[in-house]
Amino acid sequence: MKLIITLMGGLGLFLFGMNFMSQGLQKAAGAKLRGILEVMTKNKMIAVVFGALFTAVIQSSGATTVMVVSFVNSGLMALSQAVGIIFGANIGTTITSQLVAFDLTAIAPVILFLGALMVMFGKKPMIKKIGEAVLGFGALFMGISMMSGAMAGLKEYDSVIHTLAGLTNPLVAILMGFIITVIVQSSSVTVSILLLMANQGLVGLAVCFYFVLGCNIGSCTPAVLASLSGKKDAKRAALIHVMFNVFGMIIIGLLLVVGMEQFSDGIMTISGGNIGRCVANADTFFKIFQTLIFLPFTKQFVALTYKLVPGEDVAEEGFSLKYIGMKKVFTPATVVLETIQEIERMGGIAKENLRRAMEAFFTGKEDLISKVYEQEKEIDFLCKEITDYLVKINQLELPVSDASRIGCLFHVVNDIERIGDHAENIADAAVQMQEDNLEFTKKGRKELLEMHSKVMQILDESLKMFADMDAAYQSDILALENEIDNLERELQRSHIRRMAKGKCSPEAGVIFTDLITGLERVGDHATNIAFSVLENDPEEMQE
Repeated sequence: MKLIITLMGGLGLFLFGMNFMSQGLQKAAGAKLRGILEVMTKNKMIAVVFGALFTAVIQSSGATTVMVVSFVNSGLMALSQAVGIIFGANIGTTITSQLVAFDLTAIAPVILFLGALMVMFGKKPMIKKIGEAVLGFGALFMGISMMSGAMAGLKEYDSVIHTLAGLTNPLVAILMGFIITVIVQSSSVTVSILLLMANQGLVGLAVCFYFVLGCNIGSCTPAVLASLSGKKDAKRAALIHVMFNVFGMIIIGLLLVVGMEQFSDGIMTISGGNIGRCVANADTFFKIFQTLIFLPFTKQFVALTYKLVPGEDVAEEGFSLKYIGMKKVFTPATVVLETIQEIERMGGIAKENLRRAMEAFFTGKEDLISKVYEQEKEIDFLCKEITDYLVKINQLELPVSDASRIGCLFHVVNDIERIGDHAENIADAAVQMQEDNLEFTKKGRKELLEMHSKVMQILDESLKMFADMDAAYQSDILALENEIDNLERELQRSHIRRMAKGKCSPEAGVIFTDLITGLERVGDHATNIAFSVLENDPEEMQE
């Protein structure tokens, strides 16, 4: 009974350490690595290498593949780009079992102590997140130490040995590996436990190989679950992950049946006779072998997913979200990026509506005016939905740089909504001009167009600065803001002179004043949007 309790405690500590380390690494480096992930997918070989490195760093193929599924779902990554990353993620996940095979249990207490110091006394958030990763790493090996000791004791029980010795059927071993991995949601964990069992002589090497193949299929579970509430391309991305491991299991399984003895002898020689390292090396070899034979057929993989998941997504009636819609499972590593994409889309709609409103004002076309009012409803819808989404994700454990952006994103959404309101005000003015049969002077119309042109320019550059997080736009935006402020004062004085000369009716004069003031405020909102990126991560802006 004591051995069972020790084994359970060690497994619990191992799972905690694995999860804590992975989350700490994602919080500390996830955002920067994610940014690289977005641009490293044009060449499939580079995508494979980076997918492997990315997964090795964050210690979770599940996190990588879920991130990729999320990118594909939101349209940030094409399905063809995702294939290489998914293949590479399968290689990168084997780093955990390789680390376990090194047996660092002797220094685990030191690692644990250092991690605790960083978490408790680190002043900067980044130091604390790195400390969490170090603490998790130490806990992982402390768990390994406990499990190894308990497994050594299990060899004294004939019933245990007899049961494990009965796992000689390849299909049973594959099924067991699959089921256990689905339960623990990590092939790294399952293979590491298998490695420890092999070290203690509890399971045979041949069984381990088939067990690993089952673990690889079970590792697809997180991506599949994440894709269920996503778009069809997200389901296809998850399906590529499944096909990679299922096809690999079939090919490698057949090869093992034919040449088990030769493969076992070869991998044992490479591993220096260490059976635990042999299991870890076999896991890595399987993934590299699968990647090499499947990489030339990435187009065929994508084509097959379209046959298995046919058709296109049906557009929803009414207003809808494009980047954060159709999602029930939040992915902390990507939620902020997707929200930014949705906010950028909202900003584009508001900018277009401002342009349309001014066109409606000068042409008096009723269809344009109606369109302005309709688009304003969509902007209000997006404002509410994005704000609600921000509230939800603010409760998640996010990467450090992402967490620092949340507060500013609330303000950006509000600024864009206010820009939408000003476009609606211009449409209202267009209606009033028609109903009261009012007209501006030729010079007044020219001045209004000039003001509008400047405002559209600053709005365009501000949205680019917000989306790109690029401080290069900063000086231009400041210059434009000053120009708009000066132009607003100049046009108000010019308008007063026209009013004094009786060239403009009081009613039209009031509308002109309101429009100029409103456009100047749009410029202020645009500036707020641009400089929100400076407020949340000044270090990143300086890089």
